[in-house]
Amino acid sequence: MISFADTGKAQDLRFGDLVIDEACMFAHRNGQTIQFTRNERALLLAFTGNPRRLMSRNRLLDEIAQPGSDASDRNIDFLVNRLRLKLGDNAKSPLYIATQYGEGYVWIATPSRPGPIDAFLIIAPSFELEKHPLRQQGLSLVDRLRDRIAPAIGAGRKVAITERNLLAAYDKARYLLQVGFHADAGFHGDSGRLNCAATLREMPAKRIVKAFRLHLDAADDLSFVNEAARLSEGVVAALQQALKDASDGLGVPADETPEVRLKSASQLLSTSNPKWLASGERLASSREQDPFDADAAIQWCLHLFARLILTNPFGDRISLEERDRIESEIEGTVLECLPEIEDKPLLMLGAAKLFYFINRGHLDLAAELAERALTRTQDSTAGLPILGQLSYARGRFDEAVAFFDRGIKAGEAGTEFNRHLRVLKCIALLAAGHSPSSAALATDISNLGSDCPPQIALMIGWMAAQPDRKLPDASERALAALGPDHAAAAIEYLYFTSARHVVSQDGRANVMRNMIAHVSRLYGRQAIPDFVLRSIGSAAGA
Repeated sequence: MISFADTGKAQDLRFGDLVIDEACMFAHRNGQTIQFTRNERALLLAFTGNPRRLMSRNRLLDEIAQPGSDASDRNIDFLVNRLRLKLGDNAKSPLYIATQYGEGYVWIATPSRPGPIDAFLIIAPSFELEKHPLRQQGLSLVDRLRDRIAPAIGAGRKVAITERNLLAAYDKARYLLQVGFHADAGFHGDSGRLNCAATLREMPAKRIVKAFRLHLDAADDLSFVNEAARLSEGVVAALQQALKDASDGLGVPADETPEVRLKSASQLLSTSNPKWLASGERLASSREQDPFDADAAIQWCLHLFARLILTNPFGDRISLEERDRIESEIEGTVLECLPEIEDKPLLMLGAAKLFYFINRGHLDLAAELAERALTRTQDSTAGLPILGQLSYARGRFDEAVAFFDRGIKAGEAGTEFNRHLRVLKCIALLAAGHSPSSAALATDISNLGSDCPPQIALMIGWMAAQPDRKLPDASERALAALGPDHAAAAIEYLYFTSARHVVSQDGRANVMRNMIAHVSRLYGRQAIPDFVLRSIGSAAGA
């Protein structure tokens, strides 16, 4: 049983190349249609609805019984053999129906799916008894849960239902609502009693967010309706609070919706936002007042990051000693904060971004933080630049470009977010060995927009220029006007922001090669900082 809120209809059952429609009216295999009689269909529904459970002949007789019928065990054996023949099964080495001699039959086939369930919330009911008078009422309660929860949590958030034994490790769910039913005869032999408990879990860690107990009166159908409403309201409230908690931090306004707050956070985390540079005094004061505030600490580190990134690339060079001091402060502060940010996905994304930038061997930790944070936010744009950069650093350039392409497609054209991702994609293509012209064309890098800082536009132009050709006149004049010291500063800026993160020496050299060629042509090889040449080695070329 797999059903979705946007269709309200169960999917076909799939067992390898055998596909059975939801009502077991017919099946398909390799383009051939298999049709079933009424009794065959009744048995098939009973089998597939109770996988890996012993179905006695008497139980199966109940499924096909009609008024005045005198069907016997032999009818069941005959029908099972006919089903096997149609399904292409073999009693001696069964794929679908196994014989339990002297007792009955068992459906042993494991359902397969064309792909994982991709849903915001999966509702997974389970029953301890294979058949109970209240089973159908329980399933109806689950359907009511889906129909109430889906519209309340917002468009685009799919709610799926699947029995617990059909859940797979590869299913993509943000939350799981496990609904357990237990038929209890009780102390007084009341066989109509049905106990029910539900746990809302955050995936994939299965952390319990909320637990509920339902009070179901077997003699009162209204109790199922009322309890479905009460549980739905509780689940929706818990999900809304979880979404709010997941969008807390980084100074994002608390009075906005979670969706708006996550979008704001995406902008803050994905680009070199000047906000961090301007907030230094306020953040320093916050740190003094509460040195254990992880949110203020991560924001302070983003301020330090901005001091390194938003400096004039053609201005006075930041000494290697000062850079090392700042990056050491970032590293120590973020490491110290890690235990405190476990439940703050925006801060986890900030930590991942900072770990990537300082380039001190924390790539695996950064990737873990980013991936876990994204399971909490389910904001596909917030983490794409970070995930792409982490793939880029490991030399998985095609994977990095795929992340950047997803972000470019999702972001609005003309925004800083879009421009930032196009620049990252261009750098990744260069690192992978693509020609400057193809990388520039693939990212429309010559059209960065009028609001792109002119120094950054010049830097990107030099980075993506053919090394064996003279620069365009305006670009050539700008580089010639720098002088050797400021040209060296520009080389250092490109190296620290874009090249040093790549594990492979060839990748680093590919990013630096074009700009080094043009600076060397105007100022000689001595204008290239020694530590940059050591990092890229002979791969940089002459």
